[in-house]
Amino acid sequence: MNTYDPSRMAAKRNQTGHAGENARPQAMPSSATNWIAVWRRNYLVWKKLAIASMFGNLADPMIYLFGLGLGLGLMVGRVDGVSYIAFLAAGTVASSVMMSASFESMYSGFSRMHVQRTWEAIMHTPLTLGDIVLGEIIWAASKSVLSGVAIMLVAAVFGYASFPSMLIALPVIVLTGLAFASSTMIVTALAPNYDFFMFYQTLALTPMLLLSGVFFPITQLPAAAQHITLLLPLSHAVELIRPAMLGRPVEDVALHVGVLLVYAIVPFFVCAVLFRRRMMK
Repeated sequence: MNTYDPSRMAAKRNQTGHAGENARPQAMPSSATNWIAVWRRNYLVWKKLAIASMFGNLADPMIYLFGLGLGLGLMVGRVDGVSYIAFLAAGTVASSVMMSASFESMYSGFSRMHVQRTWEAIMHTPLTLGDIVLGEIIWAASKSVLSGVAIMLVAAVFGYASFPSMLIALPVIVLTGLAFASSTMIVTALAPNYDFFMFYQTLALTPMLLLSGVFFPITQLPAAAQHITLLLPLSHAVELIRPAMLGRPVEDVALHVGVLLVYAIVPFFVCAVLFRRRMMK
């Protein structure tokens, strides 16, 4: 018969970094699957307001798609051999994934970490800080995939996307969501309050939206600006999603996928360390 040994339990918690005044949060995941518990917890909370949440995520990109696509499209005509709204549809899918993943990582993630202190409660379970961060990133990416796929389906219904070639865009949407969720988590780890996120929106997301080929071809930019777009994850997402939706061959696949993988993997390790430092204060 097992007996409860407080000293042994305290030692175990300190080894895994969960509790105790002197315990240090473990920055890396403790296993390959523990993040699922965090993902499921966020899903159960989100499910209660799923309809309102999805409507909010879809309203803005739909306005861009049909407002600019139908209105401005009458003046612009055809772009790259297709109607402007078909050209815009692929860019809207990519930008919607970016915005959804970023906002979930920023505002919702910050609320659970700093305001509601949900992370601290979870760390009193067998989960580590690394498990929580990974679960938050994959959860934000999951929500962004819903937004991107929904817009792509709407585009397909109206004839602005080619089936079945648009199915190639599905793994790209997932990878794009992971890239932006992971990158934005660095901002969340550094943010002292909600107002801090306005700097990221103004100085990073908005310029990226305008320079990444969402609304017009990148080739219309000055040469110097075109080189800058090679560093932007959204431009690589657009370069993969647009040909897939239009039924065209995708060029430089390795380059585009490689950049998105870097943005998905490297920021995770950075933000995990930053969160560990923050939780220890």
